[in-house]
Amino acid sequence: MGKAGMALNIAKSLAIFCMKEFRRGTLGANIAGLKNMDIKEEMSWGDLLEEKVRDHPDRLFLTFEDREYTYRDMDNNANRVANFFLELGSGRGAGAAMLMENSPQFLDVFIGLQKIGMYTVPVNTSLKGESLLYILNHCEARYIVLDQAYMPVLEKIRGGLTGIKTIIINASEQGAPVPAGAISLHSAYSKSPAKPATGYRKEDICFITYTSGTTGLPKGVVYRYRNIPVKLLSLVAHLLYRKSDILYTAMKLFHGNALFVTVTCGMHTSARVVLARKFSASGFWSEIRKHRVTSFNTIGAMIPILMKQPESPLDRRNDVRFILSAACPSELWKKFEDRYDLKIYEAYGAVDGGGKVILNLGTAPVGSIGRPPMKVKYRLVDADMNDVPDGDPGELVFASTGGSGKKGAVEYFKNEDASREKSDSNWIFTGDLMKRDAKGYLYFVGRNTESMRIKGENVSAFQVEQIIQKHPSVLEAAVYAVPSELAEDEIMASVALVEGSSLGEHELVEFIRDDLPRFAVPRYIRIVKEFPKTETFRIKKKEIEEQGITAGTYDAEKKLRVS
Repeated sequence: MGKAGMALNIAKSLAIFCMKEFRRGTLGANIAGLKNMDIKEEMSWGDLLEEKVRDHPDRLFLTFEDREYTYRDMDNNANRVANFFLELGSGRGAGAAMLMENSPQFLDVFIGLQKIGMYTVPVNTSLKGESLLYILNHCEARYIVLDQAYMPVLEKIRGGLTGIKTIIINASEQGAPVPAGAISLHSAYSKSPAKPATGYRKEDICFITYTSGTTGLPKGVVYRYRNIPVKLLSLVAHLLYRKSDILYTAMKLFHGNALFVTVTCGMHTSARVVLARKFSASGFWSEIRKHRVTSFNTIGAMIPILMKQPESPLDRRNDVRFILSAACPSELWKKFEDRYDLKIYEAYGAVDGGGKVILNLGTAPVGSIGRPPMKVKYRLVDADMNDVPDGDPGELVFASTGGSGKKGAVEYFKNEDASREKSDSNWIFTGDLMKRDAKGYLYFVGRNTESMRIKGENVSAFQVEQIIQKHPSVLEAAVYAVPSELAEDEIMASVALVEGSSLGEHELVEFIRDDLPRFAVPRYIRIVKEFPKTETFRIKKKEIEEQGITAGTYDAEKKLRVS
């Protein structure tokens, strides 16, 4: 999309937004805040679904495996779930945790509970033990809805639950037995499909999503009904997508990417959404071709993993117009486009980023996330809040319209100190390091929390990982600090290889030397069969960091293996 095309699409997106806001009766309230991407009067996902039912109730919206659902189907099922919870004695202000894989039932619960003013807590399904128990107790949910497969995980911590009183099982099939003391979610689908008479209050919590907790206990990012990003996402939706599009996601619905970008944008544009149960690198493109998908999203390691799959004569035979990527390695950008005959658009955003979004729709150099839109104010700063010069890494901070708890700020559940640290009276701190070029384009460098201090120099783990992954035999890499014999740390890299490949650690060190300063070259290299992963394909770096320097690790400085 060139600059002229983008300008035209922006104008179209704004016109559609204004037309719909006029119909909703909230144009006057929201038009003034548009220049700062600040929506004063939001709507819930339940509101949006009901709007779509009024517009075209029988239009196909969701495909999941061999099942299809119209907007009317989805709305009726959400209403049934809402009425089911009302019969359980629940209502406004109550919370329900969700330990669920991708399925239509996930959306039924997430949207249905908004119809009666409850809040949901979508939980990462890879969690177990104390980490899961902490979130379930901290979020103060009275209910938990979980897939039957996760009942053994819950049973192990059931005795430690302090707030959850009702367990609702999404059984693998209708009529399947449920454990004693639990209720089947299938019973909800016999309830009335009529819209409940109750609703939500703007100040109530809509949902809480927990961070990964890489620097301490997980923090619950609070979205209240007054500041959820549904209308804001309509601007992105109409900028990117068409009514004829077929959007695909294999990412988990408990993650903001799948829920916000694919499902919500699909609803706004009346596009069709194809929801996969999980990501499969070997079967990915056959699914894309089967459903005639025109766009999908990627995060993290998905592009490198797909690029390391065997080439096929069918690679370019697809209907994909573009993909929306997050952190695409710059050296793979053009190669991926050429191999699969599509365009890559890069997007930046975070669930605890104050609702700010940055896009590169072919309007910025390869590798850049673009420039913040319109009149969104931002800075790149050092640890002392001094602006860094172009070309130097600095933390990206956005201007806040108020302190903790106010519009535009980030709120963490029951954690006022963290909320104040994240967004003070003037700025929202993203924790992401960026560089800016002379034309104002931004480039992601890494997370502030993954910056290592080595021999007096700051080293970005993200940048070292990108260099390592250039090697054709490397599938994935994780870079982190380990204790040094001296005062500071040393760099260690754990590396997983492409299936069937072999690579000596000394060969890898030689390969990366030309692209890295000497102090950034990892001293320790360990080849691993595979990495422990989250459900959003991220390597559980904390787990491998805790293992430290294990026997058999290669020491590049001493050119021997650790015994």
